[in-house]
Amino acid sequence: MKQLIIGLLFSIILSSFAMAAGSVEAGKEKALACVACHGETGISAVPTFPNLAGQYEDYLYHALNSYKTGARNNAIMVGISAGLSKQDMKDLAAYFASLQGLNSYGLPE
Repeated sequence: MKQLIIGLLFSIILSSFAMAAGSVEAGKEKALACVACHGETGISAVPTFPNLAGQYEDYLYHALNSYKTGARNNAIMVGISAGLSKQDMKDLAAYFASLQGLNSYGLPE
């Protein structure tokens, strides 16, 4: 009985993570506003703007959320993140995480 309860709890926890995931397709549509600074492929042509392609999904989500809450301070990103819902941030994070990033030599992985 104890194993059954533990199994059910584990299943519920895993399913909640699956439901909380972002959509790559929806993120691609929402990323149009990001292209000007972060590039069409998530690789910025300007060194002062970070590359988003290939970053960890949870890192990207938490970074966006930190701009939204004020924990991170960047005038442009604070303004952009203010209009994003949690689902928007999850979708954007999923999209940019799905893109091919750069390796430590600055070359596509």
